Amino acid sequence: MSSAAQHTPLMKQFFAAKAEHPDVLLFFRMGDFYELFYDDARKAARLLDITLTQRGNSAGQPIPMAGVPHHAAEGYLARLVALGESVAICEQIGDPAASKGLVERKVVRIVTPGTVTDEALLSERRDTLLLAVSRNKHGYGLAWADLAGGRFLANEVIGDDALEAELSRLEPAELLLPDEDGWPAFVAARNGLRRRAPWLFDADTGRRQLLQFFGLHDLTGFGLEDRPLAIAAASALLGYVEETQKQRLPHLTAIAIEASDGAIAMNAATRRHLELDTRVDGDSRHTLLGVLDTTITPMGGRLLRRWLHRPLRDRRIVGERHHAVATLIDQGAERSLRENFRALGDLERILSRIALRSARPRDLSTLRDGLALLPDLRVLLSPLDSPRLQALLAEFGEHDAEATLLAQALVEQPPVLARDGGIFAAGYDAELDELRTLSTHADQFLIDLEAREREASGIASLKVGYNRVHGYFIEISKGQSARAPTHYTRRQTLTGAERYITEELKAFEDKVLSARERALSREKLLYEGLLDALNARLEPLRHCAAALSELDVLACFAERAQQLDWSSPQLSDAPGLRIERGRHPVVEAVRAEPFTPNDLMLGNAAHGEPVERSAHGEPVEPRMLVITGPNMGGKSTYMRQNALIVLLAHIGSFVPAARAEIGPIDRILTRIGAGDDLARGQSTFMVEMAETSYILHHATAQSLVLMDEIGRGTSTYDGLALADAVARHLAGVNRCYTLFATHYFELTALAEPNSGIANVHLDAVEHRDAGGEDALVFMHAVKDGPADRSFGLQVAALAGLPKSVVKQARGRLAELEQRGDSRAATVTPVALDSPQQIGLFAPASAALDALAAIDPDELTPKQALEALYRLKAL
Repeated sequence: MSSAAQHTPLMKQFFAAKAEHPDVLLFFRMGDFYELFYDDARKAARLLDITLTQRGNSAGQPIPMAGVPHHAAEGYLARLVALGESVAICEQIGDPAASKGLVERKVVRIVTPGTVTDEALLSERRDTLLLAVSRNKHGYGLAWADLAGGRFLANEVIGDDALEAELSRLEPAELLLPDEDGWPAFVAARNGLRRRAPWLFDADTGRRQLLQFFGLHDLTGFGLEDRPLAIAAASALLGYVEETQKQRLPHLTAIAIEASDGAIAMNAATRRHLELDTRVDGDSRHTLLGVLDTTITPMGGRLLRRWLHRPLRDRRIVGERHHAVATLIDQGAERSLRENFRALGDLERILSRIALRSARPRDLSTLRDGLALLPDLRVLLSPLDSPRLQALLAEFGEHDAEATLLAQALVEQPPVLARDGGIFAAGYDAELDELRTLSTHADQFLIDLEAREREASGIASLKVGYNRVHGYFIEISKGQSARAPTHYTRRQTLTGAERYITEELKAFEDKVLSARERALSREKLLYEGLLDALNARLEPLRHCAAALSELDVLACFAERAQQLDWSSPQLSDAPGLRIERGRHPVVEAVRAEPFTPNDLMLGNAAHGEPVERSAHGEPVEPRMLVITGPNMGGKSTYMRQNALIVLLAHIGSFVPAARAEIGPIDRILTRIGAGDDLARGQSTFMVEMAETSYILHHATAQSLVLMDEIGRGTSTYDGLALADAVARHLAGVNRCYTLFATHYFELTALAEPNSGIANVHLDAVEHRDAGGEDALVFMHAVKDGPADRSFGLQVAALAGLPKSVVKQARGRLAELEQRGDSRAATVTPVALDSPQQIGLFAPASAALDALAAIDPDELTPKQALEALYRLKAL
């Protein structure tokens, strides 16, 4: 590319704008198109699958170009934002008609993945977050904003694990970091990463910036004064938003501290394993959110997703939600409430667009319709005896003035764009009505003029018409043009006709076109005034929208409880978990056959029902269940369902169980399944051990831990030893509530008296089918005691392995069992630390078993000799 001095004036203008925004695509406005040039054009053509052309020359070289129509730009922007790209919008800010020479252009905003607010660019039911992270040797500061929803929050965390957990919870669309080395791999590998100058993350400078932005003397009210890392992140975020949006942000009125200790902690692995809102394959339907979310409004759906990822430990708040849901069900109000919400739009995002002055006419009509619902909702909610419902009713506020203003101002169905006019109802503004009258009377004037001119000229085919280029005209065919009156002035010559103008028609044209322009100008002024009036009441309106969002979620909970037969959980101050006839909400929803419910009791001595007593008579709390049984028998389902029941209870939902009594819970931690983490260079077993390590270091006596098949990624001896040590540590040191699924039958020996460990198993029944083949029926019922078989070969047969392979494996298993190289057929658990224990595959075990089975007094000489040969073979 040649130096800018050699280029045309237009290209010089482009290069000047591009120099200010070198790292983003530049949409350069030229008439009805946004054009991209040079490398931007090549990149956009590839990403958007649009035509790359070369037109004109600048500096002696053709100019690579690609363009998108101005009226369709949103669709292209949405695609680019979804790909993680940012786009600078360079608009014509001068009037082409009044400009001498080149029209002035200026970048008016930068569209980035984390700062979009336009409806077409946003995911309707998912928050679009911009997150900034600062750091020092002690920890990390986080600040995140949802510009489309007007939320601004911050927090500080210690350690890489805590940072990864927050990133997993928030899933920001765009991440701002100081441009420094040494960031963890899980941060550096994220999409939407923007590296910024480190000095932008300075806490002292940031504090001054925040004080100026919010107009405060200190940050005590926000709880930020003693959080320098959060201050640094928040100021870096604000600077980026102001830089990209090119305007003030009146809807960001405060920063809320979202303290980690207010929620039940879940690390990234736990969120992934529990499949809260997405599966490994990216599907979101068969997830907890997919089953739970029947909210009517998009803003309710987004709030539900936030609640799901942040279950609360505050039992007062959660208890009030349970009571509200029960009240809606008992009073039969849920159905009416949800029916009203069907006429309610996304008020949360509409109010943000009003604050940013980017709201469209139909946004305002949606707000009008939403405010019109408030009287009916007040009548519905007023008699309900629920503290939370009454608090939400109070949050509605009084908006009669805004509702009346919008009802009087707007037509029933406004246009999509304000520039098209036709927004305001007749009678709202006298001046606008007068200007419109001039325009609307134009049609009748033209009909009358056409009739008069035909009669005066004697030309029956004469027509009076209008187009946007040449204005009004009188059209006469070529054959009749010689008869045109002398006072006609030729305006345009066509192939088959001549077009004329008269003084009368010209005067009318000036009057009508002037009226139309003045009417559009008047509507623009009135529209700005309407936005001003709404912005003056923005904060109360936002409180109202937030209350409506929560009502939508609570009504969703009530609907789900009734449709799915869920019950209200009891959150107890006493430790322990007691779940009766619990079910997995997702598995139950997708299964055609009935789901088999199961119970869970952990730490239940606090409920007065101990299963064991110590030597001194004190109750012993079983805090760990060792779960055995066949593959596909339901071990993983059983573990996950109990974790999901605990989670649902702490967001305020009813739960899929006949009864659930839940003591204090501070964390949910899981180790279920594993795969290679190629980005970090970790094998499957390394991932398994890393997740296990995190659990052992963080689980407390109030944590719920799910452990599935620990040690299966390495050799049998290593795996068994690790599984044994991990189980003992969880039971004896962490003392957490643990569900420990395993295929190591030796671990069932851990359930010793006074150990706090109990055995349960998932049942299965083997039988012969009609074809004489062995068949396996999974009962999916949890029963006391250890399993006695793994049914591995039967499961392999169900999976479709060739019969020859299964047959060969069965023969090999028989050989191993006979040689004593395996104990798969029957297992007599022996404590792993017992001095009598013989190794897992001890060769002597089968010989000893065979010897113990011999009764010498009952043997004939021949039988004794045969027994001796058998023992020798072993």
